[in-house]
Amino acid sequence: MVSMAESFFHTPASKFSRYRTAIQGLFLVAWLGPLGLRVHTVCAPVFHCYACPLASFACPIGILAQFSALHVMPFLAIGILVVTGALVGSFVCGWACPFGLLQDLAARVPLPKWDPPYWLTHMRYAALVGLVIILPWFFGESHPLFFCRVCPAGALEGSVPMMVTQAAAGQAVAWPNAMKLGVTGAVVLAMFFVRRPWCQILCPLGAIFGLFNRISLFAIRFYPARCVDCGKCGAKCDFGVSSRIRADDPRCIRCMECVHCGACQIEAAWQAKPSALAADLGVEGVRER
Repeated sequence: MVSMAESFFHTPASKFSRYRTAIQGLFLVAWLGPLGLRVHTVCAPVFHCYACPLASFACPIGILAQFSALHVMPFLAIGILVVTGALVGSFVCGWACPFGLLQDLAARVPLPKWDPPYWLTHMRYAALVGLVIILPWFFGESHPLFFCRVCPAGALEGSVPMMVTQAAAGQAVAWPNAMKLGVTGAVVLAMFFVRRPWCQILCPLGAIFGLFNRISLFAIRFYPARCVDCGKCGAKCDFGVSSRIRADDPRCIRCMECVHCGACQIEAAWQAKPSALAADLGVEGVRER
């Protein structure tokens, strides 16, 4: 099994990155329960609202917020997030998240794009700590800023289908609250002018997985001796992350666009060869730079 994994990760990344949208689509099918699977007591490691009529699993952020309001520790959800993060870090953001796919598709519309400043990315941690943990703990689910009450994924995947169903049945349409409408409208509009605005600025799940980028089993490794200062890694990155500066940047969604030149490489932890890294780095060996 190890030899098969090594063969996979030694395959040129360009052979995989070109199919990223297709792979995201396959994961979307899995999250939408093609076999009628509904396991809402277990979360998937992606940002996907359980209120979606086709959702296979629960949302990990929704579970964290709801359990915080109940003053109960969600051991299963935390375990799923820790195991996923420790294995692949934010690979799941770039390759498996349905809300990330939606933003990627919107970004293809040929409109001017704005790159948010780095400091804005810290808002993800404020959303995680403030809206998902602290606020529910002290004020419960009834607070107007309780995360699920303002979540754009909940509006697009849960509220919109419910409204369509109600309208088709001739029933009174139950609109989301004004705060959720405002947040959702702002995020949807921003998708066309900012690449992955939710992921970059507000996603609490991305904040969690980004913290694992430095220690995950599968990671991007930068080899300085192979770098020719072409600048392609930074130019290719939609988030302005330069792998030659920091391959484990928490903003990185590991789309693998930066690994085409050979200086950066997707590797597993067991592939690290300290002697080879020493020759490349002039030190005893590092996992990422």
